[in-house]
Amino acid sequence: MGTESEYIIECDNLVKIYKTDETEVMALQGLDCKVSRGELMAIIGNSGSGKSTFLNMIGGLDRPTAGRLYVDGLDLFRLSERELVQYKRHTVGFVWQNNARNLIPYLPAWQNVQMPMLFSGKSGSESRKRAEELLELVGLGHKKKNKLGEMSGGEQQRVAIAIALANEPAILLADEPTGSVDPQTAVYIFDTFRRLNEELGLTIVIVTHDLSVADKVNRVVSIRDGKISSERVMKTDYAGRMADVVAFDTSGKAHFTSHEEFAILDRNGRVQIPQEYLAQMGVDGNRVKLEMRDGKLIVEAPGTEE
Repeated sequence: MGTESEYIIECDNLVKIYKTDETEVMALQGLDCKVSRGELMAIIGNSGSGKSTFLNMIGGLDRPTAGRLYVDGLDLFRLSERELVQYKRHTVGFVWQNNARNLIPYLPAWQNVQMPMLFSGKSGSESRKRAEELLELVGLGHKKKNKLGEMSGGEQQRVAIAIALANEPAILLADEPTGSVDPQTAVYIFDTFRRLNEELGLTIVIVTHDLSVADKVNRVVSIRDGKISSERVMKTDYAGRMADVVAFDTSGKAHFTSHEEFAILDRNGRVQIPQEYLAQMGVDGNRVKLEMRDGKLIVEAPGTEE
């Protein structure tokens, strides 16, 4: 790509189709997204929206069907299988909802973190020192000798985060990292991600269904039907943002007072309108009225009278 881009992730018209003998599912339908270097962002969406598929594309765990995908200057469409293995070892780190994917239960915490470094050729003393430093970084230096059964779920997840950082990746990818912990522990884990982002300048992308993550990250991207439908971008700096609250109405829908929400316009001028908005407008088919009034675009249900 020539000179280093300000964006560490660039997706252009990304498509992913899963095929079986009888069915064909389009998980991503022309998704466009850019992630800046050092950004802390979250991806939210309903089950089946395509958010985990998108994360897998970035992580090199699955190949896109079509489109353009660059990560840290690498064209993921052009990587050989061998190059893709190196990419997964050194460019991205993974944190999963099920921390058993990251942890070996009969080893103490420091040896769990040390393991990927040994595979990369670091000496035992060097890798142990680094493993202990990473455990300190995630607030678990005092638990370095503990095994899996001697730690809480939240502590296990923080060990998993330290493992994901072992080979100094450029990007940390987290898929539902708080899905198996209580709300208080989830807050602590998200605070850990925020601290890593601030102290290390690490790019972090989190897939989550937890709406409370909004006040912990700079940008919240919503995916619906395989495309980005809207974004919420932080209005203020972190100190000011912590004074804001995430309020909920009687329906349980969140109002993000710390973020400004934008609908996403695709290359063909299309925008996704949330179903709840269409219902409030009285739209029950596939037609709406568009009209320009005083420089503003008005969207109305057919037959709407002024």
